[in-house]
Amino acid sequence: MSVVASRTGPVAGDQAHDEHRASTRRRARVEPPPDIVAAPGFGARRLYQAYLAAWNRHVDAVITGPQFAVLSAVRAYPDADQTALAGAAALDTSTMADVCRRLERRGLISRAPAPHDARAKVLVLTDEGNEALAETFRRTRALDEALLADCPAEQRPHLAALLNDLGQQWEQVAERDAL
Repeated sequence: MSVVASRTGPVAGDQAHDEHRASTRRRARVEPPPDIVAAPGFGARRLYQAYLAAWNRHVDAVITGPQFAVLSAVRAYPDADQTALAGAAALDTSTMADVCRRLERRGLISRAPAPHDARAKVLVLTDEGNEALAETFRRTRALDEALLADCPAEQRPHLAALLNDLGQQWEQVAERDAL
């Protein structure tokens, strides 16, 4: 038996069938091509995307990873200025300034002129900033444990070192004028 479309459009059953087929096509999982999987940048981006999703779900949807890095750097280096702390947080200076403005608006840090240079800003954690950092740190360590659950404990420091070494090397490549 065949279904014939009317002049005003497809028969209701055809439309539902077509919508179901389109929905099934959208849900089909397509694997990345082998040449992309072989590229280290693809793996790095995939790791980062997965980390962001896990961070937002399990750590904090309000305090971002970069904000956590800044809060941690401020705690670790209480007398350092904003520009010096940008490097410790792995942020460029304009991103650092934006992150600091947001943290200051939320009352997590305060900024004051540096004693050695009135143009430079020294960052200080507020009481609220200390509390937020402590809670975020606790959740971050729990996330780290979950992410590395299948990695033997004795290998975890080596993995972290490798990732940081790669990050440093890739930053140097990014700064080159030519490859």
